[in-house]
Amino acid sequence: MLKSLALILVLSIAAAGQSNYAVLTGSIFDPQQHPIVGASVNLTSSATGAVRHTVTNASGLYEIPGLQPGSYELRVTAPDFGTSAQPLQLEVAQRLAVDIRLQVESRKEAVEVSSVPEAIHTTEASVGEVIEPTSVQNLPLNGRMLIDLVLTVPGAHVSHGAQTGNMNPLYWRPGQRSAVSVGGSRPNGNYFLLDGTTNTDPTFNTQNLSPSPDAVQEFKVQTGSYSAEMGGAGGGQISCAMGSWMLRRSMTWETITWCRTILARRSADLLRITGPSFS
Repeated sequence: MLKSLALILVLSIAAAGQSNYAVLTGSIFDPQQHPIVGASVNLTSSATGAVRHTVTNASGLYEIPGLQPGSYELRVTAPDFGTSAQPLQLEVAQRLAVDIRLQVESRKEAVEVSSVPEAIHTTEASVGEVIEPTSVQNLPLNGRMLIDLVLTVPGAHVSHGAQTGNMNPLYWRPGQRSAVSVGGSRPNGNYFLLDGTTNTDPTFNTQNLSPSPDAVQEFKVQTGSYSAEMGGAGGGQISCAMGSWMLRRSMTWETITWCRTILARRSADLLRITGPSFS
């Protein structure tokens, strides 16, 4: 019994490590580059208005984990110091470091930064690219398959094998292709994540579910030097983040048709396996 509980705990921790959430971290300094202890850090989502709050520790460091990709406003205040505010754009599975220097408050003033800081990855060594919402919405997709957007990442190209979806009876999914080689790896060397959970077929390491582009906010393709949490395969690590239909747009007729097609296909597969019922 104890071994079973321990196994469940280990699996839960491993699943939590594979996440599409972003992490914001950084340091708060004074003009002499000394850390400011107890500075108030507030991060407000532009889409929902939700506020995440934390304070800096004894070293002036702060960290806000578990953030959905999107636009935010970062506001920092501290006693006897001015206020700093700036917009941020967080990407899927990103770890962004933002250091802020507060000015001594000689008079009541606030520093407002209107431009979004450049996302320089100083806390990780992974190589890859984020496919942004503009590309997801505007680039043409053959059959509305998001896997085609992976081909826009340097080092990715169309490959062959059972992952094409029509060459093996065990993986017979015409149109549900996953035959993409990333960084020279085999097409069965990729690992797919959907909102932080595994979306990989265990038999052929293919994509289990291809969501509608209408439901996707963005996704990230890591091609090398990724962290240990992305240890599911040795090829490309493809993390997909779903957006909120209710917040961003209503469900389109194209999406409804797509859902009906998938349901009809699944029903036909089930009928072919079990046979018709005459009772």
